[in-house]
Amino acid sequence: MKENNFEIATNLLQLISAAQAHEYRIIPFKKNEGAVSFYTDVAAMDALGQELEIILGKKISLQRKSEAFMNGFLQKNYRQRTATKQRETLNYSEDFLMNMIYEAKEIGSSDIHIEIFEKQARVRLRIDGKLIERYLISLETYPKIINRIKIMASLDISEKRLPQDGRINLSTEQEDFDIRVSSLPTLYGEKLVLRILSKNNLQVSLEHLGFTEEELKIYIRSVQKPNGIVLISGPTGSGKTTTLYATLKLLNKNDTNILTIEDPIEYTIEGINQVQLKQEIGLDFASTLRTFLRQDPDVIMVGEIRDVETANMAIRASLTGHLVLSTIHTNSAWATISRLIDMGIPPFLIASTLNVSVAQRLVRKLCSCKQKQTGIDALFVQDDFLNNINEYYKAVGCSQCYQTGYKGRKAVYEIIPITEELVHKIKDKELEIHHYLKENHIATLKENMIELVKNGITSMEEVSPFLIS
Repeated sequence: MKENNFEIATNLLQLISAAQAHEYRIIPFKKNEGAVSFYTDVAAMDALGQELEIILGKKISLQRKSEAFMNGFLQKNYRQRTATKQRETLNYSEDFLMNMIYEAKEIGSSDIHIEIFEKQARVRLRIDGKLIERYLISLETYPKIINRIKIMASLDISEKRLPQDGRINLSTEQEDFDIRVSSLPTLYGEKLVLRILSKNNLQVSLEHLGFTEEELKIYIRSVQKPNGIVLISGPTGSGKTTTLYATLKLLNKNDTNILTIEDPIEYTIEGINQVQLKQEIGLDFASTLRTFLRQDPDVIMVGEIRDVETANMAIRASLTGHLVLSTIHTNSAWATISRLIDMGIPPFLIASTLNVSVAQRLVRKLCSCKQKQTGIDALFVQDDFLNNINEYYKAVGCSQCYQTGYKGRKAVYEIIPITEELVHKIKDKELEIHHYLKENHIATLKENMIELVKNGITSMEEVSPFLIS
């Protein structure tokens, strides 16, 4: 147990629920067979100890700590859930799975990782892009949890050798939400990842994603053209899908026919015709795009351009008067051009169809508890992008950010509209445009990240990994 950064070992953390930790003001710090030791700031320790022995069925010892000490550990390790009190009374052990799912949903986790190793199994939650170990599971219990999830997701519980994908729909009094389930056979058993898909995310608009004012104008102009291709690049988990859905929301009008082919469909949108990719029966991106052209579309969204056939079909669709939105895996907006050329797409076709190329990443935003620093940290002196910053903010931690120092995430963009000058450069395969970007005041991903550091929106530690090239 690390008191300087409020860390608790997972085997201690899971002894009690978040509801119990806050209600009784207790933090576990040691356990022996049949006995548990807790910190508390409650004055009536004798009465509390007796009650806990009845509830937990173990011998209890208590040690008094200050209110500030307790608040730090409670805020970081036991995030309070916002659901109704009725669900908080669910039996913590008997309904472990549902408690875990609802807890993850209510504290803002995007993914639940359930994984098994030689001597133990565990559950990790991804919160604001970072994985946090939350539970340890016995090897005997693990298969029961896996099978229950697979049944809920309509997966084949007898098939343990091949990956499977499924979907679960759950609801609370506040909202319905879906869970995308992916199973993967590993050395010691199946690993499951549960992606929580909240329909509330559909309320996100382009104005609130992270575009600068000028970038937003350029992007909206590009997606409001009647034809052409809009490509968004970035690694998995960089927010590309959210940007695409926010764009579809902008374009979704009664007089517009929008078709999408996705793998998987993450959010359902009223008024948009969405198709789920099914490779096993031949329903892939390229074949579905051919059919789309006979469906009188105005806008087509292709989940990802993965191969030359899909790229060629997307270009064909844009040439015949359709607006095509898609994603591609590259490191920068301009690298998308090189990627398409490497796939075998003729440069003149890229030049005549591409409206805009976008790259994006997600960075965590500093909480309001951040502290101003002067003079660059020695750790960053070697970084050419950071060593000219004299004033910045660092993460601290408070009750509002659960002692992490960060609260929420922000997309960072690099947007390159394809101008006449760039059309000629693409046709001539002139792929060095550093001077062009500078002359036209087009900020790169790295430059936009530095601005976020200078403006105190994020920290040096957060952007430093993205600046390594």
